[in-house]
Amino acid sequence: MRPPARGGRGGRGGRFDGGGRGGGGGGRGFGGGRGGRGDRGGRGGRTPRGGRGGGGRGGRGGGMKGGSKAVVVAHKHAGVFISKSKEDALCTKNMVPGESVYGEKRVSVQNEDGTKVEYRVWNPFRSKLAAAVLGGVDNIWIAPGTRVLYLGAASGTTVSHVSDIVGPDGLVYAVEFSHRSGRDLVNMAKKRTNVIPIIEDARHPARYRMLVGMVDVIFSDVAQPDQRKWRSSRRISSSPRSR
Repeated sequence: MRPPARGGRGGRGGRFDGGGRGGGGGGRGFGGGRGGRGDRGGRGGRTPRGGRGGGGRGGRGGGMKGGSKAVVVAHKHAGVFISKSKEDALCTKNMVPGESVYGEKRVSVQNEDGTKVEYRVWNPFRSKLAAAVLGGVDNIWIAPGTRVLYLGAASGTTVSHVSDIVGPDGLVYAVEFSHRSGRDLVNMAKKRTNVIPIIEDARHPARYRMLVGMVDVIFSDVAQPDQRKWRSSRRISSSPRSR
């Protein structure tokens, strides 16, 4: 007598929307084969996952972080501004619209008459003067129309913002000793007519005093071991308004 044959296992059903599980298999009897399992119903098909915000993740707005509609208000220091958006930032009015000096962000604001004004974000982590303004210094003595002697200009990062502050009626004498940094300073000054680069040692004013006229403000960013002695002995012409 041949042993009873086992029924074959049914194939797995295809996918259907919410398909149920297949029916039970046939009963097991003497001499009969084991009933085959019914076809297993497929799992219901997946519905598309709903996109965020109406189908798709929204991209960031243009301009600075927080959207293109930034509001720029005047700071207590003349010539300095604050861009108010998701992230507030110090900025200065760009003397050369469309141009960045060190890769800084730019903010464009449209006036009521349709004209646009561009501002450059002033990074306090790359400028001691910006850090002082952000820290609440009482007076920077640099304002539109002033003449500034800037000692230790480096590649012109802060000098470019001082150039923005004093504007076309002001002037910045930028003194830098390093020829490598001086090249960047000179290239920056080519597009800013109110910046006069001087590649000379700031510790020896007699070497460049014939290039410097009367000034209102002296800003020194020169760190030297003998800085205190040098500062007390320098002789630079200045106007009665000098501070």
